[in-house]
Amino acid sequence: MPVLRRVARPLLATKFIRDGYTAVRHPVPRDSSEGTGNDPVARLASRYSFLPDDPEQLARLQGAVQLGAGVLLALGRAPRLASAALAVTLVPAALAAYADGAAEDPDERAARRAELLANVSLVGGLLIAAADTHGKPSLAYRTRHAADHASDALTHRAHAVADRLGDVTDTAVHGVTDSVAAARKHLP
Repeated sequence: MPVLRRVARPLLATKFIRDGYTAVRHPVPRDSSEGTGNDPVARLASRYSFLPDDPEQLARLQGAVQLGAGVLLALGRAPRLASAALAVTLVPAALAAYADGAAEDPDERAARRAELLANVSLVGGLLIAAADTHGKPSLAYRTRHAADHASDALTHRAHAVADRLGDVTDTAVHGVTDSVAAARKHLP
């Protein structure tokens, strides 16, 4: 499986590295001058203050994320985080492809559908890559296992303390009983 990961990750990352590099060097923002005001990428940028309002800067930012995450994925460095970041960058691209509504031309409609299906397929592959734990147990499993181990250790310690207290209590009871018996012998 490691060989498959070493080959598959760079293959999956190539599109994002190419698109990201192109967007950083020559950003091409979506043309929102058509008057629809329905561009989901622009709406997203206006909703969050940390995103730039300038469409060119927004395209450059998306390209930089794709380039950086694509390189990380291709190199196998933080592949789960890189895959998740790439999946997030595809959502606005898929929405933007359908922002203008249904196309009149059947060829254009088919091209949009093909682009959407390609993006959806890439999101699926990226989600699988983001969930890949390299054969190691997931973080949730390791957390549950550690909690179970801690609980067992605590229970063991509690029983050990109870046994020790029981021994001390038994010794104290026997000591008191012996003292009372000895005191009765000295009484008239």
